Amino acid sequence: MEKVIDDGGLGRFRALIAAAQRIVVCGHVNPDGDAVGSALALQHWLQRQGKECTVVLPNTFPDFLLWMPGAKDVKAYRRHEAEVAPIIEQADLFVIADLNSPSRLMDIETLVMANPAPKVMIDHHMSPADFCDVTISHPEMCATAEVLCHLFWQLGELQQLAEAEAVCLYAGMMCDTGAFTYASTRAVIYECVSHLLARGIDKDRIYRNVYYTASLARLRLQGYMLYVNLRMRKNLHAAVMTLTNAERRRFGVKNGDTEGLVNMPLQISGTRLSIFLTEDTELEGLVKVSLRSVDDFPCNKMAEEFFGGGGHLNASGGKLYCSMDEALKVVDRALQKYAPLLKGQV
Repeated sequence: MEKVIDDGGLGRFRALIAAAQRIVVCGHVNPDGDAVGSALALQHWLQRQGKECTVVLPNTFPDFLLWMPGAKDVKAYRRHEAEVAPIIEQADLFVIADLNSPSRLMDIETLVMANPAPKVMIDHHMSPADFCDVTISHPEMCATAEVLCHLFWQLGELQQLAEAEAVCLYAGMMCDTGAFTYASTRAVIYECVSHLLARGIDKDRIYRNVYYTASLARLRLQGYMLYVNLRMRKNLHAAVMTLTNAERRRFGVKNGDTEGLVNMPLQISGTRLSIFLTEDTELEGLVKVSLRSVDDFPCNKMAEEFFGGGGHLNASGGKLYCSMDEALKVVDRALQKYAPLLKGQV
C-alpha cells in the first residue's frame, strides 16, 4: 500500500473529521460508478465514526448503481433544491470526492463555495484546483476509490472496513477501469482488491449488478447504436456514435442505459479511439462528448483542445454548445488534427 498524504496533512484530516458533526460528501455532475462508490464508502465510514453524513450530488446517477449500499439515500440537488439546499448550507465540513475543480459541482457549486466550512478533496483527476483545506490528489491512481483504499490504510482503518464500504470501493475501482481492463496495470491496485475481498465482498455479484443487469430498452438501443449510428473511420482507426433525444424517446431510454456504449467500438480490431456524442436531456443545444481510447492515444488532450473538457489518457469527456450536425463537424476537425497519432505515425 502507498501513502497518499504526508503526516501533517493526515493530522489535519483527522482533526477536521473529529471537529465536524454535519458532514456533506459531494461528487461531480453526471456521477459515475467511481463518484457514487467513493461518496458512499466515505458516508458509511463517517457514519461509523458517529458523524451525521449526507451524500449530495448535483444530479441523479445511473439506475444500474441503485443496488449499492446506501444509494437510495443519496440526495440529488437538481429538481430537489428546496430539500437539499439547507443540508449544504448547514454543513460544517465538506468532503469533495472524485472531482478536481469546483466547477464540476455544477448546480451546487455556488452553495458549497458560499459555505465557509472546511473542505477536503479526495480525487484522482489531473490538475487539481486549489480550493480545499486538505487536498489528497493522485492522478496516477486508477480511481478515487483506490485513493480512498490507501487513505484508509494510512488511517489504520483498511482492515476494519465494513462490508458496505468495501463493496462501494470495489465498485468504484471496477467502474473506472472497465472491470480492470484499462488504467489498472499497477500491482498495488490488486493489493487493494485483496484487502477488499478480505472484508467479505462478492466481486462476481458486483460485476453482474453493473454489467449484466440491463433493461430491454438498453439491449435494443445497443443493437440500434451499433447497426445504425456507428460511423467507422477505418483510415483513422476511429469510431463515432451519436444519440439524439428523439432516439432516446423512441427506445424509452432511462438513466444509465447509455453507460458503457462508448467502449463497445474499441472491440473492433484496429480501433484506437471511440467518440460518443449525446444530446443533453435537459439543456437544449448541449451535446455531451465521451472519448475512450486504447494504448497511448491521448483522449484527454483531444477533449481539452476540441471539446472544452479533459480527463485521463484513455477516458475523457467534454461538451459542445451546438447542434448534433455541428458537433460532428468538430469531431471531424479533431480527427484530422490527431490523424498522425491515430495512424501511429508519430
